[in-house]
Amino acid sequence: LDDIKAMPGIKDVFSIKTYQDGFEKGGFDTNAFPELVAIVGNSTWEVMNAKKAVQVEWQEFAAYAETIRGFRGSSTVNVPAGLESTSEHLALMEKLAAQTNNVVRKDGDPETAFKNAATVIERSYVAPYLAHNCMEPMNSFAHVEGDKVWIAGPLQAPGMIEPTISARMDIPVENIEIEMTRMGGGFGRRAYSHYMVEAALISQQVNAPVKLVYTREDDMTNGIYRPTYHATYRAALDENKNLIAFHVKAGGIPESPLHANRFPAGAIENYLAEEWSIKSNITIGAFRAPRSNFIAGAEQSFLDELAEAMGKDPIDFRLELLKRAETNPVGERNDYEAARYAGVLELVKEKSGWGQNDGNVHRGVSAYFCHNSYAAHVLDLTIENGRPVVQKVTCAIDCGIVVNPDAAANMAEGGIVDGVGNAFFLFMTFKDGVHEKNNFHQYRMIRMSEAPKAIEVHFVQNEIAPTGLGEPPFPPVFGAVANALYKATGKRQYKQPFLGENRVLG
Repeated sequence: LDDIKAMPGIKDVFSIKTYQDGFEKGGFDTNAFPELVAIVGNSTWEVMNAKKAVQVEWQEFAAYAETIRGFRGSSTVNVPAGLESTSEHLALMEKLAAQTNNVVRKDGDPETAFKNAATVIERSYVAPYLAHNCMEPMNSFAHVEGDKVWIAGPLQAPGMIEPTISARMDIPVENIEIEMTRMGGGFGRRAYSHYMVEAALISQQVNAPVKLVYTREDDMTNGIYRPTYHATYRAALDENKNLIAFHVKAGGIPESPLHANRFPAGAIENYLAEEWSIKSNITIGAFRAPRSNFIAGAEQSFLDELAEAMGKDPIDFRLELLKRAETNPVGERNDYEAARYAGVLELVKEKSGWGQNDGNVHRGVSAYFCHNSYAAHVLDLTIENGRPVVQKVTCAIDCGIVVNPDAAANMAEGGIVDGVGNAFFLFMTFKDGVHEKNNFHQYRMIRMSEAPKAIEVHFVQNEIAPTGLGEPPFPPVFGAVANALYKATGKRQYKQPFLGENRVLG
């Protein structure tokens, strides 16, 4: 590292160990590299140039087990060795999806219903790893003086990182001050604020205040990713095209996305839910509306296809199921209120003018419950020069009392734009343990010109205590996009993203 230290503006180069041996991590502690090289200099530009000159030799780590403290107590996590690749992930998921898995809910006798069915419809859905790519990369100020630590920067959960800083630096928690700043996006990524531990350790080493800055490449390759997921749905119809059984089998790497007690559970007499997971050494974590951000799109796409096979309007079909769940629910535990769920569908049907659209406009509908709130979207798109253009999204939300209508509408609009971009473009791949995308020239983000031309947000008016809003508008977007694309092209969408940079439709 002597050559690096001699570069212009460079003050020091050294390694830091981010965790002490034997430290029991919490749920928001990152499975970070055990040792990092820190470059300290006069300016961001100078240290970034020095970083490019560092020659790194990577050592493949062995499998290990560690104990993680979570909200429900501690558990042991087994992390496998190996240099993982996306192609292997896809093959493993297909293999697990074909097997009998862990049954997490069963109502009635689904096996017999499927055996006696006149028609069985089965579809599988796949979604990739995703990077958060906040507009502002991870960064932090830190100043360590003796046994006092001052940190300032963008983060989502200061109470979660304080114990980690305290344990690593052997400084009492009461001597650690964390100042939250405004942030250029979070979406779950800044709940994992280990970059603040790094900043504090560097400040302690150089005995001066420092500003730690991740490059975009650092942010994407040393990040916390949305897991990759797979779901298979089956539905059984009798000779009159009545729905008599429903089966969902979902899993992912390293977790399942399934919420077994959510709709359509409770609305179908014979219902079966299974889940599975595959261990991985790729670091994953919360991503806007965890798990729901995939399973909602898969479920809502399948329900649309099912409605078509039954000869029913997609909104009316959902409302029929919800009426059953409200008046004669199946099972002992259903995690949603069917009347409120139906309420957002009825509202979006009214406000969008469902059934009155222009023949050149292709419409998709989707609805979902998560974070104790309900959201439904009707998305209108056209095909122009072989490319989809989202003309309008009409959104209905039941999140209880809306305290600040403008801010609430802004959150819904942001979630919708984010969802459209994710559905069309985004995916992260790995090859032999290496990220294949490390900046925006490889990881295609939605552009301003590709955002919906218009978004209407309508809130159900009630006196229920406020519930989630930053996340619920996001998951239904995927199903609405997929269903609108089907109306436009006649092709169903089973794999995200739906649109590549050079792919045309229609």
